[in-house]
Amino acid sequence: MRQQSALVGCMTERDKQRLTRRAAILKSLAHPSRLLIIEMLEQAPRCVGELTEAIGADITTVSKHLSVMKRAGLVRDEKHGTYSEYSLVCDCVTHMIDCIEEGMNARPERSSSGMTKPKREKVCKLSRE
Repeated sequence: MRQQSALVGCMTERDKQRLTRRAAILKSLAHPSRLLIIEMLEQAPRCVGELTEAIGADITTVSKHLSVMKRAGLVRDEKHGTYSEYSLVCDCVTHMIDCIEEGMNARPERSSSGMTKPKREKVCKLSRE
């Protein structure tokens, strides 16, 4: 049996930087308005006005949400004269969330003793189009 103490101190500085970056990305998604923004940007680039109208918040709040996601590397902006248009850097964010939700909804397997055992196979079967 593997002991927990054997794992202590195994994270390298490179691991820590990578995992800190991933945590920042996930934190930047942790708001319903930001998730709506992601869904809208997956359909097409949008200006702040369109996003503000859809969310029902003021422009300052939506701009702050966009700033958080831009800092995390999820969205980019492109200047067009007097306004900016926002788009996704990568269009797989809602796919990732869909995969997680599919995994959460999957029924756990039962062992011969009746105990629940975790699935070892990939659960997500969603294809990216």
